[in-house]
Amino acid sequence: MTIEAILTDIEGTVGSIRFVKEVLFPYADQQMETFLTRHWNDPAVASAVADAAGDSGEILDDPASAAALLRRWIAEDRKATPLKTLQGLIWRAGYENGDYRAHVYPDAVEGLRRWHRDGLALYVYSSGSIAAQKLFFGHSEAGDLTPLFNGYFDTTSGGKKEADSYRAIQAEIGVAPQAILFLSDVEAELDAARAAGLHTVLLDRDDAIADSDHRRVTTFDDIAPGAL
Repeated sequence: MTIEAILTDIEGTVGSIRFVKEVLFPYADQQMETFLTRHWNDPAVASAVADAAGDSGEILDDPASAAALLRRWIAEDRKATPLKTLQGLIWRAGYENGDYRAHVYPDAVEGLRRWHRDGLALYVYSSGSIAAQKLFFGHSEAGDLTPLFNGYFDTTSGGKKEADSYRAIQAEIGVAPQAILFLSDVEAELDAARAAGLHTVLLDRDDAIADSDHRRVTTFDDIAPGAL
């Protein structure tokens, strides 16, 4: 079956993990309490804090207690939706202030543009919130890439290592699973996608994985959706 849609991860696939680990995460960690203090009564912030309190069972009745929990989650690399929401809000301020631009691999940019020109529908699936994904692609080193994408998915669709998440995404995209190609640098995510019937390609940019059950490439230049 012909590939009609491409679903891509971000970290390690489209952009460097180092940008997220060394720029975005520390920025959110440093700004968390100040941001919560300034925006404590904003509806989006209040809702995310309430969700974090529900998830953790802790009483978060002021910015300091909420920031302490959220910073702990950052240190633990917790994939919690309330944390991702608040990180996204903080990162938006950083992007809009010009404090940084998102790193994207040049080959990924060219590949995405080429596939878009070829009429393929492009989607993103990342553990970061949809808002954070749009910020990433909207403020990239290559400019605003958001016009390339048809849609975005995050952990509200389910965990990235769960086959049901990809089934839900496939249903929303609206094409057969065999017509979707999923790109990631994490084999467990690819395993889950393949269990849901999707085609998969492993991005091994450091050429460090000797053996894989998935087709392995080191660059987007080596991916030919029409040949799958």
